[in-house]
Amino acid sequence: MTLRSPSPADSLAPRTTEVSRPDKPEEACGVFGVYAPTEEVATLAYFGLFALQHRGQESAGIATFDQGKLHSYKHMGLVSQVFDDGKLKTLPGEYAIGHTRYSTTGSSHLANAQPAIAPTKLGEIAIAHNGNVVNAAILKTELHDSGYDFVSTADTEMIAYAMAEAVDAGQGWIQGAISAFKRCQGAFSLVIGTPAGIIGARDPHGIRPLVLGILGDEPSQSGGPANYVLSSETCGLDIIGAHYVRDIQPGELVWITESGITSMQWDATAERKLCVFEMIYFSRPDSVVNEETLYTYRIRLGEELARESPADVDLVMAVPDSGVPAAIGFSKASHIPYAEGLIKNRYVGRTFIQPTQSMREVGIRVKLNPLKDVLNGQRVLIVDDSIVRGTTSYKIVKALREAGATEVHMRISSPPVTHPCFFGIDTDNQEQLIAANLSVEEIAEKIGVDSLAYLSWEGMLKTTHQDPNSFCSACFTGDYPVDIPDPYKRSKLKFETSVPSTAATV
Repeated sequence: MTLRSPSPADSLAPRTTEVSRPDKPEEACGVFGVYAPTEEVATLAYFGLFALQHRGQESAGIATFDQGKLHSYKHMGLVSQVFDDGKLKTLPGEYAIGHTRYSTTGSSHLANAQPAIAPTKLGEIAIAHNGNVVNAAILKTELHDSGYDFVSTADTEMIAYAMAEAVDAGQGWIQGAISAFKRCQGAFSLVIGTPAGIIGARDPHGIRPLVLGILGDEPSQSGGPANYVLSSETCGLDIIGAHYVRDIQPGELVWITESGITSMQWDATAERKLCVFEMIYFSRPDSVVNEETLYTYRIRLGEELARESPADVDLVMAVPDSGVPAAIGFSKASHIPYAEGLIKNRYVGRTFIQPTQSMREVGIRVKLNPLKDVLNGQRVLIVDDSIVRGTTSYKIVKALREAGATEVHMRISSPPVTHPCFFGIDTDNQEQLIAANLSVEEIAEKIGVDSLAYLSWEGMLKTTHQDPNSFCSACFTGDYPVDIPDPYKRSKLKFETSVPSTAATV
């Protein structure tokens, strides 16, 4: 068996080149689904993915179902580059699922773009997946032995074939999906299109987010079933005017059809372990978690950081845009004025154009440029949400000093990232994580700041105002909520070190 294959030229398209790789953890993807028979569902999916663009910028795809027949289109690039009015008009249907991708499992080629499509005896299915299946190698071997051939290297295709195998063995859509889920270990928030309706589901730990919304002012349209929406974040609901209903729970499956929505707990042992980096950085600040926007949580992070690690400086500034709420919080708690010291070019995306060597030598400032009249003669404290490799931090500090800052202090609104993620976040292996190799004092020296301090692990969790045990924070502690197969684990955990003191200051 094979999935429908892209053209060889497209499948061999290279990863688009960046001026420099962000010194941040990078998200895997965003998923979206909409059941709205009276609406243009492909257009709704387009806008939902547009709102989720921050979660992945490599490829985008939409699959629609028109009276059970699947239509799909996917390609490399941003959502606005992949789709236009003409392409959306080729995607008719009563419901749609969509995906925007950053690759973690599987390289950056069109063959790995989602949704993944698989044939079954009951019709084709399409799957959009956010997360990472850590036993993918084992699952691929099992499915290959069952006669399945793969056109991609992404774990999503393995989930699709596992479900197809169950359906072809006589199981219905829901039971077939559950059978596939039970074969998967790791993180998966899924939106699955079938000829009969849409499935939304999360892994037993709910590591990656997924929310449910209703489209329209009333619970139902014209006396019929409600128009439902599934999205990685609430910002995907807001953009199309949908109303947030609730989170899909860890280990839960929802089934959306013309009859309405039903829910079941497919894993009775579920225990929430939401990725805490969703709170700190990944999710958009206007997305809602625990009945408040993440902007509000991130301000509290900055306030706690100011209490833990004060500094005698003239102004507080942020690395835009992700560091802004925490910097505002730091300023609020410390009573030190907040100012914009760096201006971000918000139109910078991925580009094929490389700067010349001479541009690199003088320090090309494509994304961030300092305000010299704000910084000159000032003792500056700059706030960011994380340091992964330290490369960008060094360049920013250098630019601030060249702009006239007399002192540069840095505060980070999360603990040191000492361990890689195996659940859908690209955080490199330990050899590339600066905090796994160096102490806080050594990092400060390497990036050229006068002082450096991280938020404590306890402070990060306390400010969530939620049960601290309900989060995965393995990138800070090495305490993974799911057992990682040894070969996969060894590929990233090159060595182990004790976690540095999270509140240390130079």
